[in-house]
Amino acid sequence: MKSQRKTVPGPATAAPAGPATAAPNATASGARETMPRTPRIEPKTRKADFPILATRQDLHYLDSAATSQKPAMVLDAIRQYYENDNANPHRGAYDLSARATQRYHDARERVADFLGVIDTPTLIFTRGTTEALNLVATAWGRTNIRKGEEIVVTAMEHHANFVPWQQLAIQAHAKLRICELTPDGRIDIAKLTKLLGSKTRVVAFSHVSNALGTINPVADIVELVRTKAPHAIVVVDGAQAAPHLRVRIEELGVDFYAFSGHKMLGPMGIGGLVGRRALLEEMPPYQMGGDMIEFVGDDRTTWNVLPHKFEAGTPNVADAVGLAAACDYLDGIGMDQVRAHEVQLVASMLVRLAAVSGVRTYGPGDLESRSGVVSFTVDGIHPHDLSTVLDQAGVCIRAGHHCAQPLMRRLDVPATARASVYVYNDTSDVDALIAGIERAKTLFGG
Repeated sequence: MKSQRKTVPGPATAAPAGPATAAPNATASGARETMPRTPRIEPKTRKADFPILATRQDLHYLDSAATSQKPAMVLDAIRQYYENDNANPHRGAYDLSARATQRYHDARERVADFLGVIDTPTLIFTRGTTEALNLVATAWGRTNIRKGEEIVVTAMEHHANFVPWQQLAIQAHAKLRICELTPDGRIDIAKLTKLLGSKTRVVAFSHVSNALGTINPVADIVELVRTKAPHAIVVVDGAQAAPHLRVRIEELGVDFYAFSGHKMLGPMGIGGLVGRRALLEEMPPYQMGGDMIEFVGDDRTTWNVLPHKFEAGTPNVADAVGLAAACDYLDGIGMDQVRAHEVQLVASMLVRLAAVSGVRTYGPGDLESRSGVVSFTVDGIHPHDLSTVLDQAGVCIRAGHHCAQPLMRRLDVPATARASVYVYNDTSDVDALIAGIERAKTLFGG
C-alpha cells in the first residue's frame, strides 16, 4: 500500500493445540527481561480524564478489550459537533452542511494519520471491525471466491473474522482451512506454511488475539503469504491492536485491515476498513443508496469514488469526530508509552496471578508477544461465578468464550475469565482483582 496521501473532501485440520499457558516462572522472568525502558504513565492523572472513573473511585474497570472508557475530550468533541456543526453532510448547499462535511473529512484525515494510512480515501468508515470484515467477505468474497478454492483462518479468531469466511466457504463451495496454534497460543507458522498454496485465496487472522492477548507477526505472515500463496489476499482483524500498538498499516503490507473506534477510547458505532485502492475500486458496493451513487438510470447505476462508494446513507459524522478526538488523546500520551504502561501492568498481573494457587493463565509467557489481555481460569470456580464475585467488589472483567468458541474448544475449557488493561488502569486495579479472586476461592471452598 505504497502511495502518496490522497484526499477526497466530498462525494463526486491438524491435531488441536494443547492449552496455551504461561508458566509462572517464565512469566516472572519475562517481565524483568522484556519491560520497555520508557517513562511510566502516571495512571492517577489518566483516571481523572475519564468521567466514569473520576466519579466512581470504587470502580476497577478491567474490560477494555470489550470496550474502552471515554475521556472527557472525546465526549466534549461529540457534544460540540452537535451543538455547533450538525447538519447532513455532502447534501446541503449551505454553510452548516459545508461545515459538517468538513468535520467528517477532517476526522477521516486524522484517523488515517493515526493509523499510518497514506491514501486517505481507502479508509472506509464502518460501524466497527465486524461490519468491516463482513464488507470484505461479502463485497470481495462473493465476487472472487470460486468452488474448490481455499480460505485460511486461524484457531484464535474472533467470530467476526471466522464466521463470515466460514459462511462464504459454504456458499461458494470453497474450503475453510484452520491453522492450529502452538501450545503457548501463537499461530503455528510451520502449520500455516503447509496450508498455503495455489488454491489459497484468503488468509485472515487477528493482529492481536482478543482471548489470548497474542501479538501476531503481521509483516512476517504477509511475506509468507506472498511467497506461498501469491493469489491470496491478507485480511487482518486489528480491533485489539489499533488501541494498544503503534499501527502503521501501510508498512504492514496487508490488503485489508479492520478496526473499531470504541476499543480505542472512541464512541461505539464507528470504526473502519482500510483496503488497497485497486481492490476497493474493483469490488462492488456493500450497501446501496445515498452518497454511494454517481448516476442512477432506469436500467443501470454507477458508483461514486472512494470512500463514498462504501458509505451508503447518512454518515456517522459525530462519532467520526469523536474517534478523531480519541486519536488526539492517544497521540498526546504516545503509543509507545501506552504500550510500556500496559506491559508493566500485565507483568505485575501475571506474577500476582501465578502466586495464587489454582490459577492458570493462557497465552504467550513473554511480554513482548502479548498485549494487555490476560485470560485465566481458577480451579473449582466457573468464570461466570468468578465475575459475579468480582463485580461485588467493583472489579469489572469479562467471562465467557469471548466470541472465540473454536479457540475455547482447543483450550478444552467452556470459558475463561479475562482481565484487560488500558491507559487508565493502575496497580490498585490489579490489587483489587487479586483480592477478589482470593475472596472467590474462600467462598467456593478453594
